[in-house]
Amino acid sequence: MAYGSRRQFLTGVLGAGVGLWSARYLPQPEMRDQKHGSLFAGEKKMPFQQPPLPYPMDALVPYLSEEQIRFHYGKHHAAYFKNLNGLVEGKPEAQWTLREVVIRSSGPIFNNAAQAWNHTFYWNCMDPKGGGEPAGELAQAIRRDFGSFAEFQKAFSEAAVKLFGSGWAWLAADKDGKLSIMGLSNADTPLKHDQEPVLTIDVWEHAYYIDYRNERARFVEGFWKYVNWSFAAKRYALRGQVDQLD
Repeated sequence: MAYGSRRQFLTGVLGAGVGLWSARYLPQPEMRDQKHGSLFAGEKKMPFQQPPLPYPMDALVPYLSEEQIRFHYGKHHAAYFKNLNGLVEGKPEAQWTLREVVIRSSGPIFNNAAQAWNHTFYWNCMDPKGGGEPAGELAQAIRRDFGSFAEFQKAFSEAAVKLFGSGWAWLAADKDGKLSIMGLSNADTPLKHDQEPVLTIDVWEHAYYIDYRNERARFVEGFWKYVNWSFAAKRYALRGQVDQLD
């Protein structure tokens, strides 16, 4: 074999070997499609996808730092979706909406589904330009059922601060529009009690510990400057119209 031909042959063999090795051991480039977005090669689309935050991770500074949001959303919230997808793989629940899974399931599936749903709801309860007081139908309902906005705010804050252990404080409405405050432990949600969530604050320690350590009361106090009353008013207005929610 001529020197030039032999060199080309060896170069080709070595190149093919490196190509096979890299295909086996190195991360492959992303494949994109218009329907499902970006997936790594060979990765299958999971039935439940974590929605993006409704604002940048640093949008709630100084109330919540980017580090706090990055850990809470990027680690804790993401883990609930990952765990849920593993639990429902090959089961009927994989074909349900997330809301349906929360309402109809129990045990580990409920815990992860509810935490996935609760957190998504919680992110939407805040807005960088939020705060103030509600208006319209929700404001009227708050005055009717709590006496005044100030009385509601006090009762909601107390429910959040005094809830033992981990959980959520909720403003919820029944089908007739009557409002109530619910302090619920762990992953529990008004959806399990035939109530429609209107507003919530997460009082699991992972929601505030980076920024506030054990000062839950200070974390709850700061929440009011960022409440997304437009979102809460929409939830209240659409109560019972499940096909337009989630």
